[in-house]
Amino acid sequence: MTENYTALYEEHKKLGASFTDFGGWQMPLKYSSELAEHHAVRKSAGLFDLSHMGEVWVTGPAAAAFLDYALVGKISAMAEGKAKYSLICQEDGGIIDDLIVYRRGAEKFLVVPNAGNAVVVAAALLERAAGFDVVVEDASAETSLIAVQGPLAEAILLRLVPAEQHGLVTDLKYYAAVEVPFTFDGGTQELLLARTGYTGEDGFEIFVANESAAALWQAIAGVAEEGELVPAGLASRDSLRLEAGMPLYGNELSREGNPFAAGLGPVVALSKEGDFVGKAALAALKADGAGSTSGRKLVGLKGLGRRAGRSHYPVLKDGAVVGEVTSGQPSPTLGYPVALAYVDVEFSEVGSQLDVDLRGKAEPFEVVALPFYKRVR
Repeated sequence: MTENYTALYEEHKKLGASFTDFGGWQMPLKYSSELAEHHAVRKSAGLFDLSHMGEVWVTGPAAAAFLDYALVGKISAMAEGKAKYSLICQEDGGIIDDLIVYRRGAEKFLVVPNAGNAVVVAAALLERAAGFDVVVEDASAETSLIAVQGPLAEAILLRLVPAEQHGLVTDLKYYAAVEVPFTFDGGTQELLLARTGYTGEDGFEIFVANESAAALWQAIAGVAEEGELVPAGLASRDSLRLEAGMPLYGNELSREGNPFAAGLGPVVALSKEGDFVGKAALAALKADGAGSTSGRKLVGLKGLGRRAGRSHYPVLKDGAVVGEVTSGQPSPTLGYPVALAYVDVEFSEVGSQLDVDLRGKAEPFEVVALPFYKRVR
């Protein structure tokens, strides 16, 4: 597999990052302590490089109608300036990727797929665009994405925004985006700022051209006071998203799974007018009770002991296999093991007592409501 490097790779090297392959990209796993990075995001703020994510622009008179057809959500109902979580599915209802769509105008949308799926999603959108009056442009190779996540994220970013424009940031709602002037590198640039994230905390994601990414990264780090902000890698991002009960493609989501089993039924707009890719299969799955009365369902598991379940560990009921862990580890914030797992629907009710087979030893777990962690607003 070809190794890709983000525009911030040299910045990560300077900071002493440990790297790992993620979706074909060399990404920082951690800089010092993944535990310290995790706690920083919960208590102050963390600085993340998300430039491995994709950015696909969809523009033209039929952009909204096209995305209604290509994705499972009702994208045409979005207000300008808003963002929406959605899925792109196969004809059989299998999930190609989960993604975020930003409406930037009446005929202008930004689709942000996951790192390993960016090329596949861009190709699928291009293929599905046949017959629609739209232009699909994959801008992933020219675009970097920097996230600041945590309770101090807003205060830190405001130091780079002219005072008279602070309202653009402070008034920005969750799952919305706006162009904001940022002052850095000896000038001011209008950048797309989204109040989105993958940590369960308040936070922002900033889209910036590759050539300005390092200067912006340095500027954000430079305006933070001691103890306010740390660079954070994939390890802490994974533990943060797990506590927040957020699915990860390749773990909880896949082409073999479906939205209803994953608890994402509300994302699928079966009632929207017209056809969309996967509609017939998804309607049949829902009618068959997928994730409610048949098959398996994604649940949260709280460990009642000290040992954590890990991906692919069997879930047991009275010694019989009834499911499988998709993600699991000790929760740094909560102090006990947590896991996401698919289990047979009859054992998916909150309060159900199950075991996880930890390499031959059954460890007790309990089904709990998601998310495991929810920030105090």
